[in-house]
Amino acid sequence: MQKRADIGVVGLAVMGENLILNMESRGFTVACYNRTISKMDAFIQGRALGKNIIGCHSIDALIQTLTRPRKVMCMIQAGSAVDAFIASVTPCLEAGDILIDGGNSHFQDTIRRVEEAQRKGLLYVGAGISGGEEGALLGPSIMPGGSAAAWEAIRLIFQKICAYTDDGKPCCDWVGEGGSGHFVKMVHNGIEYGDMQLIGETYHVLKDGLGLSNEEMQKVFAAWNQGPLNSYLIEITADILGYKDEQGEAVIDKILDTAGQKGTGKWTVASALDLGQPLTLIGEAVFARYLSALKDERAAASRLLRGPEAVFTGDRTAMIADLGEALYASRIVSYAQGFQIMRAMAAEQGWRLDCGGIAQLWRGGCIIRSVFLEEIREAFAADFDLSNLLLAPFFQQAVEKAQPGWRRAAAAALQWGVPIPAISAALAYYDGYRAARLPANLLQAQRDYFGAHTYERIDRPRGEFFHTRWKDRRGATSSSA
Repeated sequence: MQKRADIGVVGLAVMGENLILNMESRGFTVACYNRTISKMDAFIQGRALGKNIIGCHSIDALIQTLTRPRKVMCMIQAGSAVDAFIASVTPCLEAGDILIDGGNSHFQDTIRRVEEAQRKGLLYVGAGISGGEEGALLGPSIMPGGSAAAWEAIRLIFQKICAYTDDGKPCCDWVGEGGSGHFVKMVHNGIEYGDMQLIGETYHVLKDGLGLSNEEMQKVFAAWNQGPLNSYLIEITADILGYKDEQGEAVIDKILDTAGQKGTGKWTVASALDLGQPLTLIGEAVFARYLSALKDERAAASRLLRGPEAVFTGDRTAMIADLGEALYASRIVSYAQGFQIMRAMAAEQGWRLDCGGIAQLWRGGCIIRSVFLEEIREAFAADFDLSNLLLAPFFQQAVEKAQPGWRRAAAAALQWGVPIPAISAALAYYDGYRAARLPANLLQAQRDYFGAHTYERIDRPRGEFFHTRWKDRRGATSSSA
């Protein structure tokens, strides 16, 4: 009698392979399939040899190995490939079977696929997975959403293979309906963009502004990782700065300064624009990658465009401390903006996202895991409807304490001509958010002047709109509010 598998996984790139090995190591039997059969055979005869992993040469064969309700997880490239996979596997399934997309699909695609699957009697889960190849093998953060009826059937597997916090809590729980799981993963990646850009800017100021060597910077980041800045990305930055090749030369100095991206950061910013949310820091992080890609143009411009020379003559230790404060405060803003857009999307879609629970999912396994995620969890536990993380007492006090150093570091970088778009955007957002009055009154007057777009008045109730005939020659017609 053929052995039955607990789950089937389609797609054997590094994430797929490592998730399969993770599942098997936790006591599950896993069936696998890959469109390129030779890759699947090589996996079965290699890393999977002697394990409870069943190789299948067709989708139909994979389905035949699965216990009911069948659980089929795809780990393939987002987009049309996922739709093609669904079309190929759906005829083999029965009502109540579960399809799981563990890739980085756009959440709007997942919303559509959930609805299409449910019309056919199937259950669909969009599961965001973070942690890279190491996380996939040893324990990632998993953010599942979609058909709620699927959760009990997949909970045991997902919560056995996920990461756990130091206090024993799983970094996987049900996020919500529709495309919420993939949306939360998308925002996670947006925050990741912001974090990486902030760290890169800090590295730039330490290197070009203060003239620190790689070894000195490695010690700075290693020290920061022992305090409030403790996080996975700070930890690996210290490792990278200290790494040397076989010739004893720093690898970081040999890497071309052009950054790639796979689109999740861009999706996050596009969603913010659709929702009317000021995701300024993450937006600057995405644009900074675009600017980095203009390598040849930048090289040519560097020979023509002039700016100040970075010459530091003050207290280096004090400025390093200021940079640490700037990095810390800016990272708080990055997370605040990320949670702000999640709240906005939840309101638009009718999702009930538990922001404290999401912070819990990110405390281990994922790329943005950080010591202050526990503080974020506690902030939303104290106030489920907290409108902005900056208003929570812990973060209000943390930013207030960091603010003098944040401003000194930002001012120094600007004076030296070292670009800090994300740090500057974080500070501008903070100053804008705390401003009781912004110059948008002038902007609205300009709109009314040239386009009769009307405006509201501070001495009249909200919702009443007015138009001024700024010049006698203008007509009385105004735009609809």
